[in-house]
Amino acid sequence: MHPEAPKPGGGKLVRRLGLALAWLVGALVGATRVRRRLEDRAAPADRAPRAAPPPECPGRRRFLTRLSMAAGGLTAAMVGVPFLGFVFRPGRGAPRVWRDVGRLADFAVGATVKVNYLDPAPLPWAGFAAQTAAWLRRDGGERFVAFTIYCSHTGCPVRWDEGAQLFLCPCHGGSFYRDGAVASGPPPVPLTRYPVRVRDGVVEIQTLPIPGRL
Repeated sequence: MHPEAPKPGGGKLVRRLGLALAWLVGALVGATRVRRRLEDRAAPADRAPRAAPPPECPGRRRFLTRLSMAAGGLTAAMVGVPFLGFVFRPGRGAPRVWRDVGRLADFAVGATVKVNYLDPAPLPWAGFAAQTAAWLRRDGGERFVAFTIYCSHTGCPVRWDEGAQLFLCPCHGGSFYRDGAVASGPPPVPLTRYPVRVRDGVVEIQTLPIPGRL
């Protein structure tokens, strides 16, 4: 028996089906691309355009910048000028001034107390820095001795310790005897003394803007 011969036209049918399928896939891909292009073109029209911020005036920006700089400079001046006046105030050539520090009866014999007074040459803008002080002790009658409150090492304020009978500097460990002489530490010279007098029952100290050895 002879094998069954293939039916004519079977291969053509398969090829036609393959071509039809390829055409269908290509049509779907092309339609997708066209739809995306149409959406991209239509999207800007569908969305409301954002309003652009109004351009800032260069003159206004410049004015605000200068105003901020002026305010910052004024604040710095208000804070820094009193401090600078305290640090750089003139010392040499300034007049010696007698300052009232209290009544004679206010001071007990043998007691060492701190007295406050106005600087003899205060600057107009010195503020709180115009106030200074000294350590004052009444030795008896109208006899007084006064010392600067500033350490002779770096100018740190010293305090009086009644129990130890010493002036103590808390910054660098310096100490001074009750007569102002150096007891220990880095201070190179004794505490500066101020002249003291009593006039009409009022105790006065003669001092300078910046303490120096008298």
